[in-house]
Amino acid sequence: MGGSSDDGPRATGPPDRQTLRVLERRLADDPLVSQTEFRPGSDEPRVLEGHVDTEPYPPSIDTARLDVRWFTTGDFTVHYVETTVTDDHWECRWDRHPNGHNARLHFHRPPDGADTVDLELPSRHPIDVLSTVVAAVEDRIDQAWDDEIT
Repeated sequence: MGGSSDDGPRATGPPDRQTLRVLERRLADDPLVSQTEFRPGSDEPRVLEGHVDTEPYPPSIDTARLDVRWFTTGDFTVHYVETTVTDDHWECRWDRHPNGHNARLHFHRPPDGADTVDLELPSRHPIDVLSTVVAAVEDRIDQAWDDEIT
């Protein structure tokens, strides 16, 4: 698992604003997402925030959010973070970028994102990556209920 894979550029490059806008339309249409927002703004988006509707979560979950960064090199970061009513965090991250800890394509495991493992995706197309992440968030909601019950 160690070492950086050599399957692309050594830097992430500038934000891919066109892809971020496509992903924003996709998230805005997803029933799981209550609101989307660009940071710092829609004129120069660098980060797409997808605020997840917490209605389907157990009462202990206060907020949930997806932060999407996509770069012209095809590198990306999709960070999922939820906050509980006691201000605890549960998070994970799907990444493709140059690094020294894993292959270029890797996953930061929950609950704190500190442990990383190499990642394989059936496709690195932005819509497919986002679909993979949304499916994982849906699974997380089920898990959160299981955790609440036990």
